[in-house]
Amino acid sequence: MDHPPRPRTAELLDLAPHPEGGWYRETWRAGPSWQPDGYSGPRAAATGIYFLLTPGEESAWHRVRSDEAWLWHRGGALLLLDGGDGAAPAALPRVVTLGPDLAAGHLPQHVIPGGHWQSARPVGAAEALVSCVVAPGFDFADFTLLPG
Repeated sequence: MDHPPRPRTAELLDLAPHPEGGWYRETWRAGPSWQPDGYSGPRAAATGIYFLLTPGEESAWHRVRSDEAWLWHRGGALLLLDGGDGAAPAALPRVVTLGPDLAAGHLPQHVIPGGHWQSARPVGAAEALVSCVVAPGFDFADFTLLPG
């Protein structure tokens, strides 16, 4: 994916381009590690990243083998789409809005179950900064990007 120039928040947090779109940096890799049933090798107990999407960017449809908790930090709201666990994302995904406005139905966190297709995009003209926590821990061997 082509990335626009690195945004100021990405500079301040030392974020790099993510293959699905947006900007990220791993911030935590918990021990102990072990090899969960069905995984190709050892995984940390959990991992965490910062993830930033700026207006016009989106996280392409992808899935992660493990559960992924999305935690909203700052900026504008973020649409998080759950496309289910089929061979491709559902035509009508479940949509959750992460953000600061609880009265409007925003949530500060949401979990995408392991193996579900997911995508995200900012709402409006503000960037959105979140953290993503994956358990068992993230490994690119467990990451599938929808062919585009």
